[in-house]
Order: sequence, then structure tokens, then C-alpha cells
Amino acid sequence: MSNKLFGKKLGMTRYFLEEGLSVPATLVQAGPCVVIQKKTIKKDGYEAIQVGFEVQKEHRLNRPMKGHFRSAGDKFFKYLKEIRVTNTDDFQLGEEIKADIFSVGDLVQVTSRSKGRGFTGVIKRWGFSGGKETHGCRSHRVPGSIGASATPGRVAKGKKMPGRMGYQKTTVKNLRIVDIRPEMGVIAIRGAIPGHCNSIVEISKI
Repeated sequence: MSNKLFGKKLGMTRYFLEEGLSVPATLVQAGPCVVIQKKTIKKDGYEAIQVGFEVQKEHRLNRPMKGHFRSAGDKFFKYLKEIRVTNTDDFQLGEEIKADIFSVGDLVQVTSRSKGRGFTGVIKRWGFSGGKETHGCRSHRVPGSIGASATPGRVAKGKKMPGRMGYQKTTVKNLRIVDIRPEMGVIAIRGAIPGHCNSIVEISKI
């Protein structure tokens, strides 16, 4: 059985626990993921299965990709991901991996790309305090000095500077599943997970 599943972030809501406590929860459309290809140590150097997620129309694919999908069935998918496994013989081409691999109360970790914030300055990106908010100050939101003049005469690597913020691979660990709706393929995870709505997320058992 796989311990990982791919899905789509649907959004956040509140969830009432049995004791009446209201907690924030993120809803995820978990799977179904269909096994498209099996990779073995003999042929590829490692054991893994390739799964497809989110069905799309055939005319959006080129001929090689159509043939690749037809080897495992008659469905075509928008996303292809790999899941490392110990034995690929436990899986069959065309097999569906659904949300029922998880149980209520399981601890999981969720990986996704964080929201992109675009080009930002040092105050928003790194939390710099900025200059004085007084008349005559000319350094309200600038980074200030970024290096010495003669020695070393260059900007040190890793210097905190303005630049693009966000849209990085981010993992949040120790999140608990509070509810599962297998018939809908939806799971509710307590707390927030990275990414915007409709972003692809990777859910793994801990």
C-alpha cells in the first residue's frame, strides 16, 4: 500500500470536533491517483510508481503522451508524479489509489509550493525595520549598506536583498487528519497548508 497521495487544495473552513471545539481545517481533494508506470531497480535503478492525477481531454496531449497513458488505460491526466515504494509488484497498471489509504487521526506532512508574492523589498521579505519615520530621513524602506568599499569590495553571498518572495517548495509536518469523506475523495486536515486554492499538494503519512 502507498503511504503518499497527491491532491488539490480546495480551501479552508472550520471543523467542529466531538468535544465541541472549533478548529481551522483545510479541505483537500485527495486523488484518485492512477498508476501509469512502474519503475524497477533493474531497469531504472530505483523502485517507484508513476501516478496520474486530474483527468484532462485527449486533444491537449501530444502523441507520445497519449501512448504513454493508453498503456495503463483509457484516461489522460494533467499531472504526473512519482511515489517511491518498496515493491512495485504490489501495484497494477491502471490501479487507483484513493483517500481511503488514510484514517482519521493520522499524522501527515503536506508539501506544496507556497503562494508567490512577487518582487518585494527587504522590509516585507526579510522583516527589516527600515529607517526613521521622521522629517528629513531618506532611508525609510531601503536596505542600507550592503558591503564595504575596499575590503572585500563586493557583496557577500547570501546577503538579504530585495527580490522575488514565495513560490518555494514548502513542507508542513505533524498535521492531523480530522475527517475523511471517501465517497467524495475529500479529506480535512487540521490547520493550514502551503499553496493557493487549486494548487497541487503532496500528502504523506508520518
